[in-house]
Parts: sequence; C-alpha cells; structure tokens
Amino acid sequence: MNIYVGNLSYSTREENLQALFEQFGPVKSVKIIIDKFTGKSKGFGFVEMESEDDAKQAIESLNDTEFEGNRLRISRARQVERRPRPGGPGGGRFR
Repeated sequence: MNIYVGNLSYSTREENLQALFEQFGPVKSVKIIIDKFTGKSKGFGFVEMESEDDAKQAIESLNDTEFEGNRLRISRARQVERRPRPGGPGGGRFR
C-alpha cells in the first residue's frame, strides 16, 4: 500500500522516514518529493509498505504525531489521475 506523508520537516531524510515506518513492518520504498528548481524538500512524501495491514497500522499510529519537530499528516495515497495534455494530438497549435 502506498501512504502519503505530509507536513514533513524540510530537513527530514528518506532514511529517517523509512526507520519510522519500519516499526510497523517491511517498507518497499520511501520517496520525499523534491522541488526540481530549488532542490529542496516540498515537505511531503510517500512510503510504500509490503503489507496492507502493516500500512493501516502505521497510518493509524503515526497520523497526527510529532516527528522531527512537525506534526505529521498521514493517509492512504490517492491514485494519480492521468489528464490529457492541452492541445490535443500533434502537440501544438495552429499558426
């Protein structure tokens, strides 16, 4: 199950976030989202856990708890909707 983790401290490292979630079971992956222009954390990320039961327990236990100075907002991650790009086929506008 993929888990959204919000309100992270900008200094939180992926290793620290993984260690936090490993208390509840095996973690497949951890990704803190980085701003591509500044190279700094955007303050949220995703944790993927192997077991759905472990993930549910982690969400219930860790949501609204303090971690590295911030109160975490944790929930099941939503699926990303793929939206069509503007401009239609061909990728451009008439000139």
